[in-house]
Amino acid sequence: MAASYHPALLFMTIDRRHLLQSLAGFAAAAALPAGWTNAHAAQAHWPSKPLRFIVGYPAGSSPDMQARMIAQPLAQILGQPVVVDNRPGASGNIGADQVARASDDHSFGIVGNGPLTSSQALYAKLPYDPVKDFAPLALVGVSPLACVVPASAGAQTDKALASLRQKGNAASYGSTGLGSGGHLGMELLKDALHFEAVHIPFTGAPGVVGALMGGQLDCALLPISSVLPLVQSGKLAALAVTSAQRTQLMPQTPSMREIGAQDVNIEVWNALMAPASMPAAIRSQLSEALLKVLNTADIRDQLLRQAWTLEDASPAALQTRISSDRKMYNALIAKKKLQLE
Repeated sequence: MAASYHPALLFMTIDRRHLLQSLAGFAAAAALPAGWTNAHAAQAHWPSKPLRFIVGYPAGSSPDMQARMIAQPLAQILGQPVVVDNRPGASGNIGADQVARASDDHSFGIVGNGPLTSSQALYAKLPYDPVKDFAPLALVGVSPLACVVPASAGAQTDKALASLRQKGNAASYGSTGLGSGGHLGMELLKDALHFEAVHIPFTGAPGVVGALMGGQLDCALLPISSVLPLVQSGKLAALAVTSAQRTQLMPQTPSMREIGAQDVNIEVWNALMAPASMPAAIRSQLSEALLKVLNTADIRDQLLRQAWTLEDASPAALQTRISSDRKMYNALIAKKKLQLE
């Protein structure tokens, strides 16, 4: 005989089933960490595809080499490929804009100090907002610039500075381009050490070096990696490095403080940045992985061989550096009335 169920009993059976399912759901939710949401659950599976590592500089540049040394160990930690994507141009601003606009939660980039600190004041129009559009992940490397002169001028700082002051506007200095660290840094140095020199921009460090060696320029601020072999071989002379203290990269060369420029501390650096739109939990996970890579002895040795040092790579230290340098460069740019198209 077919089983028959009273409607009331059927209702009780269905209701009991729903109750048990609800209780199971509550139990599962209770087992999750406090504050856990569906968004957190999705982020637990991040990264779900290869990461795009944007580099706003050409292949073979310092930021490019740093990105490539980081990409492989980062991929091993995260379990997904990390693809370096070079987007050079406009002194790094094109790549910075690509980072700012990325919205897939799997893109980040290496950005030089210029796009993050001086570009907003220098350029009348900028496609991104360096204050609002980025979030710091880690600092990659730091290096002062070297103040170099032709070998014939000698490395005696007092005599070289006296010669520059005597020449007045007849003196000249070169840089790797308008708005570059060597351009803005030399303007700071001129004010601090009371000399004049006309700015002659070049398209890269090789042109500046060639003009110095040929005697067409009186001085320049250049990356240590570009001039160290030439200083060591006697083809150029180094007057000072632009940091407040001496650097292990050129330990025999005086600091700014030693030559009387107490308030000058100019360092170039590269930063790993995420778009501000990247969720905080993912940003934290990516930053933690990057810091693991950067804190290994192998990576630090590679950076040192490329004339970069790194002490505190944390996002907090990076943000402090960004804010401090932005204030310094904004004041200089306003004072000198510098602006680029």
